[in-house]
Amino acid sequence: MTASPAEQPPPEAGLPQAAGRQEGLDGVRALAALMVLVFHVAMETGAALAPGAVGALLARGEMGVPLFFALSGFLLYRPWARSALDGTRGPAVRRYLWRRGLRVLPAYWIVAVTAMLLWSRDQITSLPAWTEVLTLTFVYDPDPWWVGTGPVGLGQMWSLCVEVGFYLALPLLSALLARGAARTGRDPGARARRLLAGLAALAGVAVLATVVQFYPEPRPQMHAWPPRTLGMFAVGMALAVLAEWAWREAGPDGPVRRVCRTLPRSAALCWLTAGAVYLAAATPATGPRFVGVDGFWVALVDMATSMLFAFFVIAPVALLPGPAAAAPAGAGWLAALLRHPVAVFLGRVSYGVFLWQFVVLYLWRDFTGQEVFTGSFWLDVVPVTAGTVLLAAVTHRWVEEPVRRWGTADRHRPVPDPTGRADA
Repeated sequence: MTASPAEQPPPEAGLPQAAGRQEGLDGVRALAALMVLVFHVAMETGAALAPGAVGALLARGEMGVPLFFALSGFLLYRPWARSALDGTRGPAVRRYLWRRGLRVLPAYWIVAVTAMLLWSRDQITSLPAWTEVLTLTFVYDPDPWWVGTGPVGLGQMWSLCVEVGFYLALPLLSALLARGAARTGRDPGARARRLLAGLAALAGVAVLATVVQFYPEPRPQMHAWPPRTLGMFAVGMALAVLAEWAWREAGPDGPVRRVCRTLPRSAALCWLTAGAVYLAAATPATGPRFVGVDGFWVALVDMATSMLFAFFVIAPVALLPGPAAAAPAGAGWLAALLRHPVAVFLGRVSYGVFLWQFVVLYLWRDFTGQEVFTGSFWLDVVPVTAGTVLLAAVTHRWVEEPVRRWGTADRHRPVPDPTGRADA
């Protein structure tokens, strides 16, 4: 027996959240930050380098980085995707860059100065060293004064350098994508397909950058340059296009709307698939357990597994309906998990968790007198995690939040969404 027209759900029922803070993504951000922290503790203690399955699994904790990149692609590109589909003007670039700078730099500068004063005192009077550290450009130094992925205490910041490169490039990339989409006419579906094709081309640029990294001779430093990571950002950007396209698709049950409803309903299958990808990435197919990759084809496999892992973790969360709507059947457990107050708290302080982890790790190991690649993973991970979360909470409370409030005085201005409603 079919429902009467009055009983039919509205066409927008179950569509992705259109505006406002997506708390589920805070939970994914917390997961990514903790994965990276566990990876660094495991590397420092040597647990990730030990033979066997446990060491291999710990060594792939770095898969949290693709999650960060894809989240940035989704959240930052979505307003530009919306304007590209509607043929309207995109976000103000100056305001966008101002907010990005306020979000990233103040807390980072505190950590960077702390690490430099603790472990790079021989560079205290070096203006070039301070300049490249404070501007997050040290990964481009052709003759670095540091060893590894960055200065001592700041090794994880190579990925933040990549993020900043993406922030700066996003307005231009968005303009190029929108220009290509506009040539298809006013149909949102045609524009969305052109945007997705453009994002596939961005992933192709990442492949070309990998070619340049290895031929005619290896250039290991390019592993930490933005072009190599464009495919991971494109994953999130593609999800942003799908989320906006679903609101504009004709008909109550078109293919895009079905995809956007099916992925959250299949959350368990998506995360199981992500787990399978993680296991595959823990094999030698993706290269050595330490930093970098040792060949072109291995690099491509590593890139593919990173993109797939990010997609299957983030897609069912990014496409969830808003918190006011009931979670789709099959996604209730995921919504409850990622919207739990603990997950939300860890998500909101996750930037500080990312920033402080090496400082806390090295201070703890100095205090306990441990040498590199020695020690107990479990005896280190608990105090390091606790100390990192504590400092992250302090930084969030006394630096990030005051700066955000100061820099976004218009934060109560209603934000339009595709439904015609406005959320404060």
